Amino acid sequence: MKWLAPAKINLSLRVLGRRADGFHEIETLMAPLSLADELDIRLDADQKAGSIELTCTEPSLPTGDGNLAYRAAVLFRTQIRGDLPGVRIHLTKRVPHGAGLGGGSSDAATVLLALNGLCSAHLTDAQLASLAAELGSDVPFFICRNAALCRGRGERVEPVTLTEQIPLLLIKPAFPIPTPWAYRRWRDSREIPGVSYTPQVFPWGELVNDLERPVFEKYLVLAEMKNWLLAQPEVAGALLSGSGSTMLAVLHQEEKELDQLSQKIRAQFGDVWLCACTTKTRKLAGTSTPTLKRETSA
Repeated sequence: MKWLAPAKINLSLRVLGRRADGFHEIETLMAPLSLADELDIRLDADQKAGSIELTCTEPSLPTGDGNLAYRAAVLFRTQIRGDLPGVRIHLTKRVPHGAGLGGGSSDAATVLLALNGLCSAHLTDAQLASLAAELGSDVPFFICRNAALCRGRGERVEPVTLTEQIPLLLIKPAFPIPTPWAYRRWRDSREIPGVSYTPQVFPWGELVNDLERPVFEKYLVLAEMKNWLLAQPEVAGALLSGSGSTMLAVLHQEEKELDQLSQKIRAQFGDVWLCACTTKTRKLAGTSTPTLKRETSA
């Protein structure tokens, strides 16, 4: 069975202060994207009971305990305390890592959701979210599978309805940015003169990111990229996603002049990764959360 693990962007990210546990208190509006990894997850009775095998199309990623998807399977096995058949997971990686797009967190949440269904474990959304929080601050968001306002260190998730799909172009330079580093630098960071950090207001909310201060101080090319994007006629708004290194450009039109903008970006900033995508919207019914999007392989 194949499952999609969507990437995310932070449309807004406010850092409210450092907590006693060493994490930072945040308030962030996150939205899932049409860009997604794909996981083929199967129970294999011929495999050793309780064993977990992970393979990945990205050779630079670990396939053992250093991979969040693998750790999610181990955590699920521990949680259900039953006879779990062997599990085979093949990860087709499309979301770049170290990009501020939550690819690893989404993979982990998808494994929890998939195994919950495959094993008929009947864990509730709240139980899955609690397991997800043990794996990382962003993982509970991906259990929700919807745009959400996230608080605490990110584990308190309140689903919201975005009023529209937002057309985006994602731009990632070749370098990653470690999230812990960005948060450690946040308190003492300063704004760079000439760079706009002002919230950009839209009908669906605003673009603002408090982590731009520490990230732009060290990675000046990202500050230059934001200013350059904001000056382009095709771009309605620009922001660093999470701790980066991905910059997002909100487009006036989903496809109009996209090729021209992509060519200009590469001419200005060299060989960067580009991806045109949209936010995913889902109208919530009552307080229920959306179900996992699943595809059946041929």
